Amino acid sequence: MYPIEYIQFLVHFHGDRDYFECHEVLEEYWKKTDLKNKSSIWVGLILLAVSTYHHRRSNFNGAKRTLDKALIIFDKQADWLIKLGFDQSILNDLIKERLSSIEKEGAYTSFDLPICDPILLETCRKYCVQEGFSWGKGSDFSKNGLIHRHKLRDRTSVIEERHQSLKMRKGRE
Repeated sequence: MYPIEYIQFLVHFHGDRDYFECHEVLEEYWKKTDLKNKSSIWVGLILLAVSTYHHRRSNFNGAKRTLDKALIIFDKQADWLIKLGFDQSILNDLIKERLSSIEKEGAYTSFDLPICDPILLETCRKYCVQEGFSWGKGSDFSKNGLIHRHKLRDRTSVIEERHQSLKMRKGRE
């Protein structure tokens, strides 16, 4: 009923609080299913994870900018939020509270998304246990690799892709 990538997103969001992995998992799915659509619900969820990642690292500008974008998408895609098992009204209030906290440079706290589909919730909890995570447990701030994960990734392919793109643009000039 729900894409496995979406379930993985929810498991990481609520289990190990690996928001970077949330982004990675859902971005791959978005690229396969709805790549050209920047207003896709998948993009909104990716932005929510990115905002939460930034907030935990006290990058308030990045957190605000990405959460503002997510909120716009969620407003446009309200029916999708319901189809994805969320209580849309509670999610909207939650995001506005988070945004207010970020604007005041409030400290990050872990939070759970309002999943109202009991079957989805049970499925996610089972996956969480299989992965060795505890559903709903707060972030472990002692895990620097989790908190600053973007600094640890191999960016070789991204850099090479940008280099090739630059060469192509210069060749057209």
